[in-house]
Amino acid sequence: ARTLTPQMAETDAIRFLVGTQSLRYDNQIHIIDFDDENNIINKNVLLHQVGEIWHLSTSPADKGVLATCYNKISDNKVITYAAVWRMPKELESGSHESPDDPSSSTQALELLCHLDNTAHGNMACVMWEPMGDGKKIISLADNNILLWDLQESSTKAVLSSSTTLEGKGQLKFTSGRWSPHHNCTQIATANDTVIRGWDTRTMRQIYCIENAHGQLVRDLDFNPNKQYYLASCGDDFKAKFWDTRNVTEPVKSLDEHLHWVWSVRYNHSHDQLILTASSDSRVILSNMVSISSEPFGHMVDDDELSDQEDHQQEEKSKEPLQDSVIATYEEHEDSVYAVEWSSADPWLFASLSYDGRLVINRVPRALKYHILL
Repeated sequence: ARTLTPQMAETDAIRFLVGTQSLRYDNQIHIIDFDDENNIINKNVLLHQVGEIWHLSTSPADKGVLATCYNKISDNKVITYAAVWRMPKELESGSHESPDDPSSSTQALELLCHLDNTAHGNMACVMWEPMGDGKKIISLADNNILLWDLQESSTKAVLSSSTTLEGKGQLKFTSGRWSPHHNCTQIATANDTVIRGWDTRTMRQIYCIENAHGQLVRDLDFNPNKQYYLASCGDDFKAKFWDTRNVTEPVKSLDEHLHWVWSVRYNHSHDQLILTASSDSRVILSNMVSISSEPFGHMVDDDELSDQEDHQQEEKSKEPLQDSVIATYEEHEDSVYAVEWSSADPWLFASLSYDGRLVINRVPRALKYHILL
């Protein structure tokens, strides 16, 4: 397995979706529900019979809708397609009980529509408009950016605008991210060692970070609370943090991994918490507080402090807190291709390695209280 996503529209129950990559069997999407109180994982399986799943994303507005990018062999060529699906009604919400008999629970996904890529090449990923009503999605196909409008309860996808990356050589997008800022009018894409920003209204490039990494850029993520901040990671073993207003140098760089870094994720609520996952089989949780939205710690009410404390507090608050690695998780024995925060619990995250092992972890309690108190 290579791909993992939280169910974005589910904010009450802790739920992740995993897509499999099997050559011999029908591929599946596993719906993983974590019961926090009893520490139990419930699993439901949906059949995805069209091919190996390379990318998964869920609608921010509709719990039942998701998109996959998947491989299919036609005319001895492997082509990656993208489609939008609906899961069975009874599985849409994350609070149901899991059936006792696992064999009875395999159901099929309902195909809503294909994102037609005949003219555009292989699909790398599908991104939903982050704050939207689930009607706008962007797909990256080879060197094309395609903006789609989903109509008629998502059973029809109309291409509303597109742009093509021009230049020398084999230009192919590896990943992209839709920014939650600027009224959702910007996306960032990665191709080779380059990161580019685009305006979705004009489909024009707005910034370009040449040689962002020494080797291929694998993943991107926007800081949810600081509008110009972007994280990237790649095959040079690094995660880097950029201010897109000045792209000559990264603001910070993390060199903790020993192999390619496949995934980087900002915590949705506390943006100093950063997760990275790598093919060194490790997941690293870092506290990048100096470039977070609260670099000097959190605000304190004046009433809470006496004069003497006030003075000490002022002294302390002038210095940014120190960045550090909080924890290194080594439960995986294979390359960790994906790591994601839960959309329901800001202190909980899941990681997925190629051998199909999914590990759910939480932020260490001491750090949680340090951030909260």
